[in-house]
Amino acid sequence: MIEPSNNGPLAGLRVIDLTRILAGPFCTMNLGDMGAEIIKIERPALGDDTRRWGPPFIEGEAAYFLGINRNKASVTLNLKDSKGQEILKKLLINADIVIENFKVGTLDNWGITDQWREKNAPQLIHCSITGYGERGPKGGMPGYDFLLQAESGLMSITGAVPGDPTKLGVAIVDVCTGLYSAMTILAAVNARGNTGRGQRIKTSLFDTGLSILVNVASNYLISKKEAGRYGNGHPNIVPYSNYPCKSGEIALAVGNDGQFAKFSRCVGHPEWVDDLRFNSNPERVKNRVILESLIIIALSEDTGEMWIKKLTEEGVPCSMVMSVSQALESEQTKANNMVVEVEHPVAGVIKMLGIPFRFSDTAERISSPPPILGENTVEVLQKYAGLSQNDLNELKNSGVI
Repeated sequence: MIEPSNNGPLAGLRVIDLTRILAGPFCTMNLGDMGAEIIKIERPALGDDTRRWGPPFIEGEAAYFLGINRNKASVTLNLKDSKGQEILKKLLINADIVIENFKVGTLDNWGITDQWREKNAPQLIHCSITGYGERGPKGGMPGYDFLLQAESGLMSITGAVPGDPTKLGVAIVDVCTGLYSAMTILAAVNARGNTGRGQRIKTSLFDTGLSILVNVASNYLISKKEAGRYGNGHPNIVPYSNYPCKSGEIALAVGNDGQFAKFSRCVGHPEWVDDLRFNSNPERVKNRVILESLIIIALSEDTGEMWIKKLTEEGVPCSMVMSVSQALESEQTKANNMVVEVEHPVAGVIKMLGIPFRFSDTAERISSPPPILGENTVEVLQKYAGLSQNDLNELKNSGVI
């Protein structure tokens, strides 16, 4: 059985993870990285859907699942069976947090209502992730990242100009919902320290999709002008995009007039600073097509590597446009320990992303690899549900575990 970090910032918190796919598992992995004890409940024989999402696989283990399920114990439990639901209740009585992404009202139908929690587990924080929440014309409906990227407007502002609406290359709505869920769970833990009581938390993919429009949403709400698509450009800043060079491609993030002056001098066009079309950011935004065509001509005179060297020396924010493989194998990635090796009991030594946050005194860590399906069922149910070996044998024979 995995042992949670005994000195991580969340050491001592026990989480019952009823989620699958991405948003919930990503949330609980982050909590586990910070030392919380994560008990992942999975369907007998099937487990989390992402165990079969591939290729790629390594020794039968899906890369997708491996990437978001470290630092967890796996318990198989048939929650459609009343015996499974009773066992879940026993686990919740001894837990701090439960997180689920079931259809709205599922736990209530199992008897795990606010009233049940009030009586049996008043300390419990219940986080529910849904597609659209409970209200509105789509209240209670399931949600999927791709559909929410489309419905929230994110796809409409992503992609080439001219071109078609495009989703982001990762399931960004799921990822951000997972982060919001972790953030609100920690806020509820802090509130419990003040009140002594747990509470209900609700996050939804729909609300997340709208919230991560941030400045684009604000632009529309203030101006009432439909948001446009700018390729890799920025609606409010120019130049702020990627540009081809003699060889390679670079990204520029020129955020103010001072940086633009440095950029103009560096690329051999100091006259741009005095050009009324370009001498302030609002004018550059108005004249982005003209300016960006001139920038492309200027950058075609040298390679991306040389421009990065020159621009960096002048203090102009820039970077090479890298592939995923180049990014993961870069010296910066190595310096920050953002790719690590972990020993898996079936797959052997596997590489995975490192932990993207640091604590000076209460260390984050990877204490265990992603679990094999049901790897910890016996230990967890004996320890936290008080089941005997005979109980476990009967439950296994009846398909409950």
